[in-house]
Amino acid sequence: MSGFQAPRGMRDLFGADAAAVTAVERAAYAAAEAAGYQRIISPIAEESALFERGIGGATDVVAKELYRLAPHAEDSTPLALRPEATAGILRAYIQHGMRSAPQPVRLVTVAPFFRHDRPQKGRYRQFTQFNVEAIGDAGPGIDIEVIELGASFLKQLGLTDVEVHFNSVGCSGCRPAYAAALRAHFAPIEGELGEVDRTRLRDNPLRLLDSKDAAAVRRAESAPALPGHLCDACAAHADVVRAGLDVAGVKVIDAPRLVRGLDYYSRTAWEYLLPGVEGQQGALGGGGRYDGLAALIGGTATPAIGFAIGVDRVVHALHDRKIETGAVAQPLTVICGIGEGSIGERIRLASLLRATGSAARADVTPRKIGKQLEGASRDGAVAVIIVEPDGRYSLRAMIDGKQEEPTDEASVLRAVAALVKRT
Repeated sequence: MSGFQAPRGMRDLFGADAAAVTAVERAAYAAAEAAGYQRIISPIAEESALFERGIGGATDVVAKELYRLAPHAEDSTPLALRPEATAGILRAYIQHGMRSAPQPVRLVTVAPFFRHDRPQKGRYRQFTQFNVEAIGDAGPGIDIEVIELGASFLKQLGLTDVEVHFNSVGCSGCRPAYAAALRAHFAPIEGELGEVDRTRLRDNPLRLLDSKDAAAVRRAESAPALPGHLCDACAAHADVVRAGLDVAGVKVIDAPRLVRGLDYYSRTAWEYLLPGVEGQQGALGGGGRYDGLAALIGGTATPAIGFAIGVDRVVHALHDRKIETGAVAQPLTVICGIGEGSIGERIRLASLLRATGSAARADVTPRKIGKQLEGASRDGAVAVIIVEPDGRYSLRAMIDGKQEEPTDEASVLRAVAALVKRT
């Protein structure tokens, strides 16, 4: 056995695990594309400055978790593996002139991301996220659309009790007063805070509400709430979003100290949570409005909103609740044969069946027919086609062992289709 293993916090997915992840990924794309979102495939690495400037240098994502790539001698631009989708997608929006397209530009991606975080169940150093971004619309209507899309996706998978926790984090006009109130609230325990939280207290006190440090968590429980510090415009925006979600059938739970983990959020912020699940395992994802991010990374000020839902977290939640993902294998036909001379014909028949929409594989071994039939049974085949030495075909139904001899290729295809339909 090789001495090599997958890196810590990264996994090999195969069998049922890979099928479950694939099923959730397909469901994510189907949900977003049905709502008018178009796929975007962006690079797995970006300039590290994009994340430092966009996400915020004081965030854990950049300060502790960013995977920076060692540059080659001829490369002068430092790169980093992407820790999230939004900054890279917004960079693409700016670079490719999507501002000239009809707004908002609705984009979706399901892709791997990387953070050097402490591995645990549902939190890996390589993880997959379902990301939706709507760029170019400042109104509350798009907020309602995006939040409802994520909530309905999770409920359609079977997570019917998912909760939407909602808050407004204000704007650049009203947030400074709230930051000052937080500084005053946390100042008396500054000596009890860790080095990172003391930096947050000075530079960005809203991050203290997201801290995992015990002293900060205790103090945060009595911290002033954001809604009391919102300007009239931000408060009105939040009220319209809440009312619209209620009409759309999405019940929200006000979370007045919810700030999310990234610096670029403004106004609307929310999380999708499972009730009764301890710690991070119940947090399936969330999102927010990031109206100031485009200008921060060198573009023109552009309103935008989006969410990220963790595919790994969703799969774990489905497994824990014994909810089927819908990753059911298509009925399989196996083409066997007697003699090595039939291998080419076996492969041709399998390819022909697949071209008609049926799942099929050829047994390409020279094993005796009995062993080939054992392999087909082990793989759960519903039908086996046997290529006889004289070129004739035999078709065996694996469910009852009945066998027939179709007279030609067209008869084989019809018989297989009938067996598959019965399954």
